[in-house]
Amino acid sequence: SKMASKQKRSDDDGEVEVEVDMPQKKYYRQRAHSNPLADHNFETPMSPEHMNWSSLYPAFFGEKSIKQVSEGSSNETEVASSSSNDSAVTFLDIGCGYGGMLVELGTMYPKNLILGLEIRVKVSDYVKDRILALRKKHEKDGSYQNIAVLRTNAMKFLPNFFRKGQMEKLFFLYPDPHFKKQKLRWRIINETLLAEYAYILKEGGIVYTITDVVEVHHWMAKHFEEHPLFQRMSDSEVDSDPIVPKLYESTEEGRKVARNKAAGKNHGDGDVRVALFRRIKDPFDS
Repeated sequence: SKMASKQKRSDDDGEVEVEVDMPQKKYYRQRAHSNPLADHNFETPMSPEHMNWSSLYPAFFGEKSIKQVSEGSSNETEVASSSSNDSAVTFLDIGCGYGGMLVELGTMYPKNLILGLEIRVKVSDYVKDRILALRKKHEKDGSYQNIAVLRTNAMKFLPNFFRKGQMEKLFFLYPDPHFKKQKLRWRIINETLLAEYAYILKEGGIVYTITDVVEVHHWMAKHFEEHPLFQRMSDSEVDSDPIVPKLYESTEEGRKVARNKAAGKNHGDGDVRVALFRRIKDPFDS
C-alpha cells in the first residue's frame, strides 16, 4: 500500500472521529530533474474561461461547471460566465515539489485559493493524495479545501490557465539549478517567462524566491531586477513579511538542505538565500 498507518483525529472530548491513511513519500519517488521543454501529455484548457476548477476545489466551485478542453481540440464547449463564481486561484507555487509550502499556506490563508504546479507525475500524484488525506482528516473544520495541485508545464501553459493580474503571490522555491550551460534555457526564471509572470501577477503582487545555490540566487535576482515590471523588495520589507520564515521551514527541499549542510553534502554552499520582488505598475497601461 502507498499509505502509511492510519492517523486518528480526536475532537475536544477525546472521541476519535476520523481515521485517515496518509501517503508515504517513498512510493512516489522520481528523479529530481525533468525536461520542461520536452513534449508531455497534459490536459490544457484553451483559455482561463475554459478551465474547470471544480475537481480541484470542490468546496469552492459547484458541480455545474464547464468541460476542460485539451490542447488542440476543436470541440466547442460552453464557457461559464465570470459572474457565476468569483473564486479564483490567487497564490501559485511553481514547481511545488512534495507540497510542504501548499500545506503551510492553506491554513495561513484559508480564504485564498492556492495552487501548486508540478511537472513530475509521481510527485504531483503524491501531493494530490496528501491533500485528499488532509481534507478527510480535517473534514469537520473544512481545512485544506483551498489548496490543490495541478500537473502541467509552467514554462508553456500559464496563460491558458490564468487571467491577467489574477495572482497575488508567486513562489519559486528551490528551483532546479540546471547547471550545464546548454540547459540554462530550462531554468524556470528567464527573460521570456518573466513576461508571463508579470502578466498573471497583479500590480503590487509579490514573487518569493529561495535557493541554496548562490549562482541561481544571483541569476534570479538579475533577471527580476532588470525587468521593468519588477522591483526588488528591501530587507526590512522581507523581514516583515509573515510568509518569509515559512520559506525556510515548510518545504521538504529546505529541510533537506539543512540536513545536507550538517553533513557537508549540499550541491550549493549550504547557505539559503531569499529574495522578494514586487510587481510594479506598467507605465504603458492606461
